[in-house]
Amino acid sequence: MKLLDRYILTTYLKTFFSVFIILMLIFVLQSVWLYITELAGKDLEIDVIIKFLIFVTPRLVVLVLPLTILLSSIMVFGGFAENYEFAAMKSTGVSLQRAMRSLSIFIIGLSVITFFFANNIIPAAELNFHNLRRNIAKVKPAMIIAEGQFNQIGNINIKVDKKSGDRGQYLDSVLIHQKKGNLPGNHTVYASETGELTSSEDSDVLQLVLHNGNYYDDLQPKELEERRKVPNIKSSFETLTLNIDLAEINNVDFDEQNSDITKYTMLGVRDLNYTIDSLNTEQNKDYDAFAVNMYNRSTASTLNLNIDPVKDKQYNDDNFLDLFDAKKKVQLLDLAINSINSTNQIITIKQKTFFESQKKINKHVIALHEKFALAIACIILFFIGAPLGALIKKGGIGLPIIIAISFFLTYHFIGIFAKNSAEDDSLNPLIATWLSTVIMLPISIYLTSRATKDRSLLDFDSILQPIKRLVNAKRDDDDIGLQTFEENSSAFIKLNDYSDNKLIDLLKNYRQYDLDRTYKNTALQILNLRGITEEELRFGGNLANEKFESALRYKNNYEENSRMGLFLYIIALIFDLSGAILNNNGFPSLGKTLLGIGILATILYLISFVKTLSSQSSFYKVLGSKVMANSILLVILGIPLYYLYFIYFNRKMKEDLKEIR
Repeated sequence: MKLLDRYILTTYLKTFFSVFIILMLIFVLQSVWLYITELAGKDLEIDVIIKFLIFVTPRLVVLVLPLTILLSSIMVFGGFAENYEFAAMKSTGVSLQRAMRSLSIFIIGLSVITFFFANNIIPAAELNFHNLRRNIAKVKPAMIIAEGQFNQIGNINIKVDKKSGDRGQYLDSVLIHQKKGNLPGNHTVYASETGELTSSEDSDVLQLVLHNGNYYDDLQPKELEERRKVPNIKSSFETLTLNIDLAEINNVDFDEQNSDITKYTMLGVRDLNYTIDSLNTEQNKDYDAFAVNMYNRSTASTLNLNIDPVKDKQYNDDNFLDLFDAKKKVQLLDLAINSINSTNQIITIKQKTFFESQKKINKHVIALHEKFALAIACIILFFIGAPLGALIKKGGIGLPIIIAISFFLTYHFIGIFAKNSAEDDSLNPLIATWLSTVIMLPISIYLTSRATKDRSLLDFDSILQPIKRLVNAKRDDDDIGLQTFEENSSAFIKLNDYSDNKLIDLLKNYRQYDLDRTYKNTALQILNLRGITEEELRFGGNLANEKFESALRYKNNYEENSRMGLFLYIIALIFDLSGAILNNNGFPSLGKTLLGIGILATILYLISFVKTLSSQSSFYKVLGSKVMANSILLVILGIPLYYLYFIYFNRKMKEDLKEIR
């Protein structure tokens, strides 16, 4: 490895690991805050908390790693450009691609490692994380009686308004719902003014003493007739003691693993492929069974059985019900309505079932392709960050962080919205998974191309140049060049009679005298014949009025940009208004097309307006005037009323230009 490659790679790795560690700490703290209710107040050992943090960390790599690559690339290459290190490299023939070569190899290797990490480490961590959370939820339920909400402890749900005492053992306004055996629902209710936990926190029995309350028990007789009467028992009490056995609940092994738990985030590529195939097969079987069921319910196969058509009666009416008497008609209609209603209910239920089935499949497909998309995204985000840093020429932690977060949030939120749309099958899950990565691909190609060619980040001139040539005529001065008057012409004879000072004044200020460049060229020719060379005039500041020429150049730029802006303003106004009118009057397709053209013209108009303001600002800066600074309101009004702005400043800038001598 050459010294330059080693230097670039070392600099990048230092920044990469620093940013990665900082971002990982931030996201871990955010995860701890997210799961604080599962950790706080349970007297967990330090090794359990460490396991929790270890198992939650791998899932954060999906977010932290792409952001780290993007931010590190911008910071490192922005620092190289800011400190003129890129300029030194280019002076020795080292291009941007050559400077990125060692890092490109590193990023490709990192993306391969990222894929294997996402395929093996993250699923295992997800399984362990799920099991650990399940086990933590069982620890010391006496500690998790939170105020103002129901808390599940064994077979009871308890709610208290307030806890007091050194151990929180005194309870106010206690409400308890208790299950009865294996029956569904809460059939026993206790309500008391106060309560007290009299057992120790380490005991396997939670003893709860209730004071001044009521007791309600919903009886469940075996006979259906008796059950319909809703029998119950109600009573009041001064003191009531409840004992809850916590031996099984507190007997928790934090290393216990439940291998029967399967979730799409806990599977690798091979398992996901197998699961997706199984889910699709199962879904197809459900579709076939549903189709057969609906066909059988329609009785289409037995429709002509047990029917004796009337042979002697000719039927010519459109209503076949006229073949039956009134009673039979009612029966047939009731039967049809009931059949339709029951079929609609079955379809509605099955629709929800099929929706959940398809949603489950889509989640597995997304999880499968996410592992590949993450690896490719690492490469693409590097080729966004590196050239972007070289273009903005800014290192450190200021502007690069803002740009990196903006790009990353765009990438991340596009992915989230697309995946959420794919879950309900409104978007193909394959497209949804790769959408954000595919959108970033042309951006990376564009930025790399711009940085390689050493061009600016955005080049609107190449877009606006054809429009500018269309609306601006060629200047007459461009055709004159070095043309002079003939020596026997009256103009030449007249100029030859001028003194040197008068010729120099004409040479410098010929535009203020409304003369073309031929007069300037002729005056320069005469001065040369008199022994005054062009170099002497230039060194003496007499060859041209530099202040006027600079102001004139900015004024010409202003005129070109303002004409282009006026043209785009008219186009945008026509297309926006006509598109809105057609869209609201029965021609939505044509109206939206015109609106799209109008919006594009509006964007180009705003760009040309900014370029116009830039030329004006430079013009008045040469004049030493603060017209633009004192005309903010005029500038704001100039956007919607550009034609007035155009007329006003065209006249004003011509008058201001004549004041320069």
